Amino acid sequence: MLIIGIAGGTGSGKTTVVRKIIESLPKDEVAVISQDCYYNHNPHIPLEERQKMNYDEPAAIDWSLLTRQLRELKAGCAIDMPTYDFITCSRQKETIHVEPREVVVVEGILVLTDRELRDMMDVKVFVDADPDDRLIRVIHRDCIERGRTPQIVIDRYQAVLKPMHELHIEPSKRYADLIIPQGGHNRVAIKLLTDYIRSLLPSFYESKR
Repeated sequence: MLIIGIAGGTGSGKTTVVRKIIESLPKDEVAVISQDCYYNHNPHIPLEERQKMNYDEPAAIDWSLLTRQLRELKAGCAIDMPTYDFITCSRQKETIHVEPREVVVVEGILVLTDRELRDMMDVKVFVDADPDDRLIRVIHRDCIERGRTPQIVIDRYQAVLKPMHELHIEPSKRYADLIIPQGGHNRVAIKLLTDYIRSLLPSFYESKR
């Protein structure tokens, strides 16, 4: 199993990079594990307080569950990945069944900040993008998918997203094996990444014979 970590700031284009990886490989050979599914479950905290919590720092993630489930996949066992509702800021009852695949992509803004998780990755990627471009994408996403107003998104960006990016996410770039500037628009860098991944797969197929 090849484990690929893809990090980068909110709105940097990680989703585009993940999609390109999936498109470049044989069908059903890639499983995607999203960090966003592993936010801590805090049902005991009132909704109004949960909405004010900082979700852009490592302490917001249930790393123990994420690393345990990744180990289970690596051992050949299927997992039931949790799901998270960003409107209610809580973990949902529904889960996503994930089968082991030849390639497992672990993606999220903070996935390179956790040492134990990093050590499990075969390839570490940081998707970089201009802050203004990231902000525009965040406004578009949060207004449409998470029911927030532009002003709420901008206020949150200034109070939380920007300082947390500078404190936690940007420094994790030093752990990356490959940095993709210009986010999902960098076709050359994405092709280099997908070509490299494909070059590693024959050894996995060969070992199964």
